[in-house]
Amino acid sequence: MTSGRAERKGMKQVYSRAAIGCGCFALALILSSCGEKTPPDTRAADESAIRALDAQWSKTSAARDVDGAVSYYSDDASLLPPNAPIASDKQGIRASWASLLTPDTSLTWQAEKVEVARSGDLAYVMGVYQMTSKDAHGKPTSDTGKFVEVWKKQADGKWKTTVDIFNSDVAVQVAAAPAPVRKAAPRHRQATKRKRHRKTQQSDN
Repeated sequence: MTSGRAERKGMKQVYSRAAIGCGCFALALILSSCGEKTPPDTRAADESAIRALDAQWSKTSAARDVDGAVSYYSDDASLLPPNAPIASDKQGIRASWASLLTPDTSLTWQAEKVEVARSGDLAYVMGVYQMTSKDAHGKPTSDTGKFVEVWKKQADGKWKTTVDIFNSDVAVQVAAAPAPVRKAAPRHRQATKRKRHRKTQQSDN
């Protein structure tokens, strides 16, 4: 009898320890899942915010506000304009915009696609632009093209452009090569040819 009671008591202790162990494991899983909670999906709201910012940026550029246009870039932004080196600081970016937004230039653009990362900190924008200006002779010219912008959410929660690239759809006009100029033969060669021609005529006579 004593042996049976001791055995049952030992079994109860084993079951009790197992239950405590399972309970601790379940609690650890619950705490772990709470700590790794998936952040809310804000892509729809971020897309709307970026579209609004990009539309306002276009209006700022149409008003030829150079400083306003540059304010949409992050401090570490890079601008990749066509037919020019990369501008990788605010001073270089401002110089590029200052040369673009002249009194004779009108520039606007529209975003056609905005894609936001699930992480909510990066996005890209694709679209088209229209630009009119005047050439050196005052003749109006027009240009259309496309662009890609990479936007990054800053520490303060604001979206800024960190990479900006654009280029024209208009084909580059290549000037025709000038016709080769035929050089006149040196005078001494011309004189030699005339002498040979006279000798030929004399021999024939």
